[in-house]
Amino acid sequence: MTDAYIVGHITVQDPASWAEYRSKVPGTLTPWGGELVFRGQQRAVLAGDNPHTDIVVIRFPCMTALNNWFASPEYQALIPLRQQAAQVDLLAYET
Repeated sequence: MTDAYIVGHITVQDPASWAEYRSKVPGTLTPWGGELVFRGQQRAVLAGDNPHTDIVVIRFPCMTALNNWFASPEYQALIPLRQQAAQVDLLAYET
């Protein structure tokens, strides 16, 4: 089985709403075996362009789990809050 990852490139626009969103996401990951790998803030762009200031990486046991998490009613309910709080580009990767 291969791991699957969500990488989120983030620019926070509403810190209070973003904090609320971040506090609610972990509970949506558990049923799908998702785990937060890291969150961080950009300190430098060493090559190319990156307009976002933050990043998040979440690991899942497989692409099926990742897709099921994203489509789950629990996570879908958080999307309006995410859209209010930040500009987020979510990308899926598989190893």
